[in-house]
Amino acid sequence: MRVARVRMRMRKPVGSEGRQERGGRAGAGAVVVVGAGPAGVAAAVCAADQGVRVVLVDSAVRAGGQFYRQPDARWGARRPQVLHHGWRTWQRLTARLDAHLADGQVTHLAERHVWFVERAGGDGFVVHALGGSGQDRPETVRGDAVLLATGAYEKVLPFPGWTLPGVVTAGGAQAMLKGGLVLPPGRTVVVAGTGPLLMPVAAGLAAAGARVGALIESAGPGRLAWGAAKVAGHPAKLAEGARYAAALVWRGVPVRTGHAVVAAHGSVRLEAVTVAALDAEGRVRAGTGRRIACDALAVGHGLLPHTGLAGALGCRIEETAYGGWGVAVDGEQRTDLPGVWAAGEASGVGGAELALAEGEIAGRSIAARLRGREPDRRGCAAAAGTRAGLRAFARVIDGVYGPPAQWAERVGDDTVVCRCEEVPASAVRSAVAGLGATDLRSVKLLTRAGMGWCQGRVCAPGVAGVAGCAWSPASRVLAQPVPLAVLAREEGAAP
Repeated sequence: MRVARVRMRMRKPVGSEGRQERGGRAGAGAVVVVGAGPAGVAAAVCAADQGVRVVLVDSAVRAGGQFYRQPDARWGARRPQVLHHGWRTWQRLTARLDAHLADGQVTHLAERHVWFVERAGGDGFVVHALGGSGQDRPETVRGDAVLLATGAYEKVLPFPGWTLPGVVTAGGAQAMLKGGLVLPPGRTVVVAGTGPLLMPVAAGLAAAGARVGALIESAGPGRLAWGAAKVAGHPAKLAEGARYAAALVWRGVPVRTGHAVVAAHGSVRLEAVTVAALDAEGRVRAGTGRRIACDALAVGHGLLPHTGLAGALGCRIEETAYGGWGVAVDGEQRTDLPGVWAAGEASGVGGAELALAEGEIAGRSIAARLRGREPDRRGCAAAAGTRAGLRAFARVIDGVYGPPAQWAERVGDDTVVCRCEEVPASAVRSAVAGLGATDLRSVKLLTRAGMGWCQGRVCAPGVAGVAGCAWSPASRVLAQPVPLAVLAREEGAAP
């Protein structure tokens, strides 16, 4: 009830003591872009090219998102491009962004964490963010339209030993390398899980000097061969995969497909993992377990879109035609809520190139619609064609990769599935078998799984798998944790 009252009082946000307001009355034809990854930057520059004022709000210090994450400029990295794919494309895009930043057409608000977006009556939208080193300085940004380019986060499914120090996500290991120029702590790292992210992570770590003990991919050779045949019409993608494979072979990294890490071992920190072969149904083949000594494990099972802001606004979230969930959009990347667009991984996970195409389409659409016009279909034709092809590619990738169907059987009763609240799998299973829990909400109420700091953002897929119930993106009023002092300040604002 308290949160609901805060939300109602925020309907007419104005500047109050301790809160900065950006964008003010940003003027007709202003858009707030949330997220400065490939989709957000592409949309920002395309809209700015056509005279739209843009406020680009992002949580990172520099634009780029997770895909083009870069080290601090003060570190003087001489060749950051070696850590990236498609670097020239990004350079061309950021050159356009820099030009618009210089002429004032785009304002970039870095290190701002957006926690809520709301309609301001009939007067556009208000974006609420937190700034400052402690994320406790509230700011508001106003615009006539909003583009949600909030990206995606990693899905990691629980297994025995996954909470040991030394176990990180695959994307986390890549972020450490790209953003911090450091390797995961340890002498030998194993990269495991499933998905197209694993190969570039393993290749990047090996190129940077890490000893990669193995790349463990749960998708079997048959599925991989099927996928390769299906994407024959995407030679650039096949060539990209071949380059990563060749890099792994050249550096002597063993690759095992149709295998999974079934347990991580160690007393104080990670010391080894057990790897086993999987049958066609995803079950462990008896007698195939093999122990690999390592002190770092980078593991991931795909990506999930950040849909929190869209869900809180009331946008429809649905399963996409090319696999997974995302914010529902039309051909212009418009959501079902007037004035709100979504692009990139937020509208369905498909990679950076797809995000760039969707961002361009969204930017052109925003520029036209804010002037009461139809977008120029010819101007969007190339990006629309790219989008169609890459969505077809993403559909194939979704069919190739995916957690083994029976992965939950390998989660022991004593395995923690909710790290925030330290809930073991046994508690989840007891809630289902003995207490009648039938969905994630009832499991949460009976076990506290998902009630911690992440509010189920990290653990929900794993808890759902152990419980044997369906998972779908949750709709929350607040997209991320907010200090109570900030909410109290918002509630006390003058009407």
